[in-house]
Amino acid sequence: MDSLDKVVPADESEPLAGRTFRDFELQAQTVKEALIPTLLEERAALDGQAQVEAAGACPHCGSERTYLEKEAVQKEIRSPDGPLVLSKQHARCRACNGSFSPSGS
Repeated sequence: MDSLDKVVPADESEPLAGRTFRDFELQAQTVKEALIPTLLEERAALDGQAQVEAAGACPHCGSERTYLEKEAVQKEIRSPDGPLVLSKQHARCRACNGSFSPSGS
């Protein structure tokens, strides 16, 4: 919202920034760069597959002797619209000692 407020001020008496269409495009690009990564982070966090209650079967050996590690890690990824940080769970298998992410893609 801060990015949008810079382009379109709440006070209508304030003059709009920019004079050319290119200026308007650059302003829109700035808003996009602030909005899209935030939207993607929030959407990913709200997805039903983002967090699981149980680790499930080990994808390496098929064993059910798995457990979730206590804390999820914050992983930065790069999207076409910029960097964003996602929470990722990790699980471990007691049978083969393999590590995997139990959440969906």
